[in-house]
Amino acid sequence: MELLPKILIAVVALEHLYILWLEMFAWETRGKQVFKGSLKDELFTPTKTLAANQGLYNGFLAAGLLWSLLISNPEWSRNVALFFLGCVSVAGMYGAITASRKIFFVQAVPALLGLAAVLLFL
Repeated sequence: MELLPKILIAVVALEHLYILWLEMFAWETRGKQVFKGSLKDELFTPTKTLAANQGLYNGFLAAGLLWSLLISNPEWSRNVALFFLGCVSVAGMYGAITASRKIFFVQAVPALLGLAAVLLFL
């Protein structure tokens, strides 16, 4: 069952790479479609730098998760995965409280499933 936690870690990492791309490079194009209804169209240009900053942080989360998959020592790999999945979980819960409940399901739930899988199978 070692495969399940690794798949979930990779899925969460890929999701955060997508968020990085969306917020850093596609904020004024695809971002408008993704966040339609949450943010008025005229706010995308003035918030481009803020979104890019958020995207960079999402990239760091993805990097940490991918790093956990590359560590050969099982104990260190597990600990790094737990740390970064915990960070994503907290960020998802905070986003759900402060911005949109949808964030809990899109961001926190996959990370929480990953946390559970790592704790149970690694």
